[in-house]
Amino acid sequence: MNKTPTLGPASGSAGWLFSNRSLRLLVLILLTLIGISLLSRLPAWPLLELKSFDYLSTIDGLVPPGEGPVIVAIDEPSLAAINAQWPWPRSLHAQLIRQLREAGAKAVGLDIIMAEPSTPENDTAIAAAVGPDIVLAGDETLIETPQADQLVRATPLPQLTAAGARTGIASIELGGDGVFRTIPIYEDGFAATLLRAAGHDGVPVPQDAMIQSFGPARSYQTVSYYQALDPKTFLPEGTFNNRVVLVGLSLQNAPEIDKGGADAFATPYTMHTGKLTAGVEIQATIYDNLRQRLSINRTSLVPFIGFVLLAAAFAAATVWKSTGWLTLLATVVAICLFALLSYAGLRFGHFFVSPLGPTVAFASVAFGQAAFDFAEERRNKQRITRAFSQYISPDLVKRLSDDPSQLKLGGERRTLSVLFSDVRGFTTIAETMKDDPEKLTGLINRLLTPLSDIVMDHGGTIDKYMGDCIMAFWNAPLDDPEHALRAVQASIAMQTAIGRLNKELEIEARASGSPQHVLKMGVGINTGECVVGNMGSSRRFDYSCLGDSVNLASRLEGASKNYGVAILLGEETARLVGGFYNVMELDQIVVKGRTTPSPVYTIVEDASAELVEVHKAFLAAKYNRTLLPLDAMFETLTAAFPSLRLYYSIVQSECARRVDD
Repeated sequence: MNKTPTLGPASGSAGWLFSNRSLRLLVLILLTLIGISLLSRLPAWPLLELKSFDYLSTIDGLVPPGEGPVIVAIDEPSLAAINAQWPWPRSLHAQLIRQLREAGAKAVGLDIIMAEPSTPENDTAIAAAVGPDIVLAGDETLIETPQADQLVRATPLPQLTAAGARTGIASIELGGDGVFRTIPIYEDGFAATLLRAAGHDGVPVPQDAMIQSFGPARSYQTVSYYQALDPKTFLPEGTFNNRVVLVGLSLQNAPEIDKGGADAFATPYTMHTGKLTAGVEIQATIYDNLRQRLSINRTSLVPFIGFVLLAAAFAAATVWKSTGWLTLLATVVAICLFALLSYAGLRFGHFFVSPLGPTVAFASVAFGQAAFDFAEERRNKQRITRAFSQYISPDLVKRLSDDPSQLKLGGERRTLSVLFSDVRGFTTIAETMKDDPEKLTGLINRLLTPLSDIVMDHGGTIDKYMGDCIMAFWNAPLDDPEHALRAVQASIAMQTAIGRLNKELEIEARASGSPQHVLKMGVGINTGECVVGNMGSSRRFDYSCLGDSVNLASRLEGASKNYGVAILLGEETARLVGGFYNVMELDQIVVKGRTTPSPVYTIVEDASAELVEVHKAFLAAKYNRTLLPLDAMFETLTAAFPSLRLYYSIVQSECARRVDD
């Protein structure tokens, strides 16, 4: 019987699923697609996708395109220099417009709402200054009431538009997290109107497109309002020449997100700086996105599902054969790859596919399969533990399971105590039962079960069964300093178990009227250096031991019947257990392959030192071939050691044959 059982697949439909890796991966892919489709409906999902957009669209720190708008900021120095209460007189804005035109500005956008009349002289002054090159801000607000939703527009004074000024809706849309990312869809939006005023007709306004930001607050070229009122004094020559100018509130110290600010909003760069960006700078960003066609399109549902499916298939291919620490490494690489592809699409293709979906898909399939493999490994470990518990002590199995490093694969040299046991005349018993194989099998099981239990209870490892013979050893795979003692204790317990089984068989034989089969067992135990480990082929192997010490143990078991004893010990075993049992040398034998005789011993009952000396003298005469068949020592020793009666009788018969020869 092979020591290592073949472990079949788990039973039932669940076991079939666990054993069919391809089907399992297909199920994981389908469940992942369903799970992501459900997760994408949660409010947190689109916000996470937008956060990934914020990071990827700002990671390389793009700066505003060259020759972009110049911002005239209504900032702290201007408020101090002009020293007038806000809102400033419109005649001051008229003066600014004239200065900007004189400085060569192509178009000017005032991000200032002038929907209500002020003083007649101020309104007249601004009306005289505006023209087709001037864009004034308007606003559009949705007012929601229980009765109806109303869209209200605030536009510049009619006299200003009648004077040629253009109207541009400066309203912007913020995301669910309060961050500006989307280009306004107004055809008459502030930036789109400013483009037309600057001579860029026919620039389309994309629908539902995301904006490409150009740095944090104050990234655009910015001058103070008071400086623009007198550019010849405060600014380099040509600052506004052939440039588009935007005028609006823009504080030098950008407000922090937790404090808020007037006409200031969070942008993708806010995640890096924590600062808000002025509305006028946002309008400049929209302007450049439209002029340079840099806006980023969102991916539709079909490509998104395709990317998720490809990621799941990629994960399945990665874990197709196995999972392990490389699975974690592959997941990290995949996440970086998805982020890189998303960035490449955003930067070079002007479309955005969030890496969140592919990342979740890859991780779900990879770690899902890893979880299956972990569960399967645990089941196999439990099955192996149960299987090996039939051959070695459950305590040893637990210790190996807790610390597998104690089990070295391959071969190693160790000092082992090896035991062979065999039932005398079992071949004859089997012959008498050849017509009843079930009864013979039952007898073998009744015999081997208690003997195996005894070996394992004493910490031994069962190497193999050979019919009715058991081979076992101690001190491997785990260290056992008392291996020889445990082996001898097991052999004595095995003899006791055979006695109990014989009593059971006797009772059964009487009840059935059939002849009784009396079982007798011989045991050989030897201690010595062996090679122990997993031996065999790469596909099938046994944990076994080899060496001269093993061969001697086998010879001792076979020789035990020649000496009329139940247990025969090798020299080293006898030495190690001599302090616990009375051991007596019986003879010296030569093992095949050796030339030096090896003394053999057995265990006897207590005896006086005088009788032990008599036995030693008996052995000396035996070895010197001077022992006579009628020597008085035969009678003395037989009376002193009843368990060796048969042994002394055998030796006496040998002496008689020698004398006769």
